[in-house]
Amino acid sequence: MKISTYAAAIAAALCLSTAALGETQQPPRDSALYEQLGGKSGIRKFTHRFLEIVLADDRIKSKFDDANIDRLEGLLAEQFCDLSGGPCQYSGKDMHAAHKGMGINTAEFNALAEDLQIAMSEAGVSSRASNRLISKLAPMYHDVVTK
Repeated sequence: MKISTYAAAIAAALCLSTAALGETQQPPRDSALYEQLGGKSGIRKFTHRFLEIVLADDRIKSKFDDANIDRLEGLLAEQFCDLSGGPCQYSGKDMHAAHKGMGINTAEFNALAEDLQIAMSEAGVSSRASNRLISKLAPMYHDVVTK
């Protein structure tokens, strides 16, 4: 499997967002992916490593110059947990609002996706689980890439 194959989907990690399911009823959550990612501790581990990799990546690190990295790390972990069926609810901005004015292009989005793939691999996340998370992130591409 090529990392670039999933780049557009993973980069959405910076843009994680969940769809509104209605005010009164939500479907039961399938926590299988959450468990495959290692639960909260596994997600925290690869999210922390992900940001270390991103902040060292000359292709995209400047996009994070003004970011509150501790807050970003918490929101990303929360969003990965939520998207994977865990007991979290993402509390950040929607992806369009969070990335407005950042001028993110496809190459930067792909670099971010590659960095997430590397972090998950280093944390021992299976390629199957990694691909499942990526597939949940893919729809966010259009809210993040504006250039």
